[in-house]
Amino acid sequence: MSESLRITEIFHSLQGEARTVGWPTVFVRLTGCPLRCVYCDTAYAFKGGESLSLDEILARVAGFGARHVTVTGGEPLAQRGCFDLLQQLCDQGYEVSLETSGALDVGDVDPRVSKVMDLKTPSSGESGRNRYENIDHLATKDQVKFVIGGEADYSWSLDKVREYALPDRCEVLFSPVADVMPASQLAEWILRDRLPVRFQLQLHKILWGDEAGR
Repeated sequence: MSESLRITEIFHSLQGEARTVGWPTVFVRLTGCPLRCVYCDTAYAFKGGESLSLDEILARVAGFGARHVTVTGGEPLAQRGCFDLLQQLCDQGYEVSLETSGALDVGDVDPRVSKVMDLKTPSSGESGRNRYENIDHLATKDQVKFVIGGEADYSWSLDKVREYALPDRCEVLFSPVADVMPASQLAEWILRDRLPVRFQLQLHKILWGDEAGR
């Protein structure tokens, strides 16, 4: 019998973040997350979902005819079967990315997958869950994301960028917490300090607001 996973939703939209922003992408959102970030916008994925076999997931993904696939959550790595799903998506020729909180070990993720990994800032309430050992598993095609809620978060993030020499390892993303951190202020700080990071806004929220499933 094919392995099964709890899935909140599978949908087709434009990628809203990271390196492939703007590309038509199939999103596979796994159910469950061990974190409870203050600014979380996907709390609906904490519970419920439906049990789907890997074959059923792959068939639904194929039905959209997209090149890019993002596996997200919740926290997708909280389900062990996620590793097999990532491998099979790569085997079928998709450009695959993984959105992960950084709180769980990414060492077994298929090396063909582009990892988009958070380092949780203090305002998230979950910065104590950061697994800094994961940085050793990041490559040039991967990204580290800081979601910044204010000046204290910005200073903390700047310290981490420098402490771990992150721009020498992978791409670094700075994003404002929606409706909390003024985007223009964050942009000005990045320019002032001449940081080698990418400023990003969430494209899907600009287009569709907080509507789920887009």
